[in-house]
Amino acid sequence: MAWQLHYTSARKGPTGRSGFQFVAETPGLPPGVRAAVTPFMAYRPPPDAPLSPTPKELERFPVALSYDRVGGRALLVRSRYLGQDYSGRQGNFFAHAVVAEPEELEGLRPIELWQAEIWAEQPGDGELAPLEDLPPGSGVSPETLAERLAAENSYPLLVRLVDTAVAALDRGHGRLVLVCRDAEPIVHWIAVLSYSLPAAVAARLSFTTFTADPAGTPHRVVGTTPDVWSAVRPDDPAFFLDEKEPREEKAGRAAAGDGGSRFARTVADCWREADFAGLDALGELVTVQLDGEDGGAEKAALAPALERAAALLALCRGRTAPSPEEEKPAAELLTRHGGRVPEWVWPELVPALPAVGFDLALAMHTWARRVQAAQVADRCAERCAMLALQDPGLAGRLPRFELSAQALERLEPQLTQALRQAADLTRVGHLVAAAVRAGVPPAAEEVRAAAVRCARRGAGDLAEALTAVPAPWRERLTDGVIAGLAQADAAGRAALLTDRACDLLQARDWSQAPEVGLAVLASVGRRHRDRRVDVTGALLRLDASQSAAVDAVLREVWAVPASAAECGALLDAYEELVPRYPALAALPSRTFRQAAVDGELALEDPVLLRVAGQVLAAFEPQARAARDAAVLIAYAKTVGAAQPDTAAAELEVVHAAAGQADPQLCRTAFTWAARRLARRDTRFRAAVLAAASAPVRARLAGRWMEPRGRRIWGRPAFGPGQRNELVEIALRLRRAGVSEPRLEAWARSAAGGWMASRQLESHLRQEPELRAELRRLLAGGEEG
Repeated sequence: MAWQLHYTSARKGPTGRSGFQFVAETPGLPPGVRAAVTPFMAYRPPPDAPLSPTPKELERFPVALSYDRVGGRALLVRSRYLGQDYSGRQGNFFAHAVVAEPEELEGLRPIELWQAEIWAEQPGDGELAPLEDLPPGSGVSPETLAERLAAENSYPLLVRLVDTAVAALDRGHGRLVLVCRDAEPIVHWIAVLSYSLPAAVAARLSFTTFTADPAGTPHRVVGTTPDVWSAVRPDDPAFFLDEKEPREEKAGRAAAGDGGSRFARTVADCWREADFAGLDALGELVTVQLDGEDGGAEKAALAPALERAAALLALCRGRTAPSPEEEKPAAELLTRHGGRVPEWVWPELVPALPAVGFDLALAMHTWARRVQAAQVADRCAERCAMLALQDPGLAGRLPRFELSAQALERLEPQLTQALRQAADLTRVGHLVAAAVRAGVPPAAEEVRAAAVRCARRGAGDLAEALTAVPAPWRERLTDGVIAGLAQADAAGRAALLTDRACDLLQARDWSQAPEVGLAVLASVGRRHRDRRVDVTGALLRLDASQSAAVDAVLREVWAVPASAAECGALLDAYEELVPRYPALAALPSRTFRQAAVDGELALEDPVLLRVAGQVLAAFEPQARAARDAAVLIAYAKTVGAAQPDTAAAELEVVHAAAGQADPQLCRTAFTWAARRLARRDTRFRAAVLAAASAPVRARLAGRWMEPRGRRIWGRPAFGPGQRNELVEIALRLRRAGVSEPRLEAWARSAAGGWMASRQLESHLRQEPELRAELRRLLAGGEEG
């Protein structure tokens, strides 16, 4: 049901007042409708209309039929000028409004009500009957419109009008202005536009056939007269329909057309051929997209949806083979909305399959599998596979196909030819990936031959090729690559063996291609410290004839000293081989030296000491590494000795190795051994000195006499405790009959002061023999 309202200037309306008002309406009008309709109740005559028109002149005033949507309902208003009102004043008009639910207009374009019988010529009074039906008028049928378009050959204008209207709808603001003295051409073009757009979109195309205020109207398509346009000239595009070749004016300048959108051109073709089924098909394809978007047709971008629909319809009609740029929107439509596309689309697309692109063929394959059209699915899969072989970059987008034997038979020669013509390894890798994914397994010998040929020339990105190829085929490709690299010159080999490629190639047996292996392993070992042990193992497995080259690479790999754990791992795995390669034989000594630099805790690391033991077992005693290991073990035994004579004996080893082992290691080991022994009690320390040889005794005592306390007047000084302990050690040596002249002289000097003497007496209060020895020392006596 639709409601009616009459609006005019009356002497006395339903409310008892005079003036413009609603004078009649359908009972039961929904709340708020009257207020929503009121702004549309207006009419202003054209500027050149007579001020006091006669009845005959009134008939020539333009009738305004407007359409819009208000509060979710359709609003149609027919306004005509009446001239004088009840008081004799000019300016009166009669507006007849019809408010309908959206379903009342289903299957009907609003412009079809232009000359409908529902419109009253004079305002009523009181109640108006509800409209149970909205029968269309005459003169705007598709057939009549097509005949007129053909007679005027106005298809270029149609293209421009469609694109302008769509742009206004997409923007949500702006309007398309149609300028003509007579309303009939304006109605004609509004009708053409309405039939050219899908019904859901046409429902959004608000219009008015006439207004004297084109800049202020809320409608998207606006009809007006030349005198109105001359007076206001808004910035919206205006099309002048009175001229033999209607021109377009935009912002006061001629607008240059660009041939129009595909949708607009498709619409023009449908009108040219009176192909109303084509217009309906376009509408279906657009509606599928708009209804499928979040928010429905109100929020979806219109222009892209129209372009996709036009492109797909062109493919279905098969009139011309579209370019990839034109095919893309059609493929996008099918990919995004394939499950909602009308079923008539798919069979019409099948004849175009041999020429379509990848996206479209893939969408058709999805449909064919869904409807269980096995033969079509196989043809689509074959088309996708063939295109992926031509453009291997598509391989990652290929589903897993199960091609028929016939399709495989047709594709295999193409794959073989593509492999033989591949310009570089990158192409080979992508070809193999595409073929495997498409279910067309390449011949192993062809893959290898292509890899050999490209690698020999150093052509392509090896890392990309290896990454692209599925795991089962990577080894076959790699075999060919290695064979080709073995024959390549230095420049070609360097071009392919990038760091990334070397990382991918590392884990393999290089015994059959040692020169290539050396380059790969050198790259990996230089950059990855955590892989150095594995890389070394691979190098050691190469032919013995390559020992000199292997040693050179090992020097690069182990340029940074090995950790104790790395040394241990190498000796665990290759105990017999490590001493044979100078670069490896030097590693333990470098590790020991680094530990000496790092300090006491590093020297006593259990892992390092285990390595020292491994070195002694693997190397000849005269080897530098073995001598350094002996020093390290002797140091460990010294600091861990339970008996003074054991500590003295091991310290002798450290001291004696100075001329044969690493000097820095020997110095550091002796220094830290002295510091560790300095933490032992005085009886133990004195016993160590007594058991040591004179040179070791003098060196050890000298280390202990180095001040380790605070500084006084800028000079290091002994603390009282350190001094007392050293004096006690000197006294115990004297009582044992062992002479260390420098220590005795130092003790005599350190104990000579009054305060020092008193402190020493207190320190030795439990040792009467040592107090007596102290007095003799200070007196210069020699007997106990």
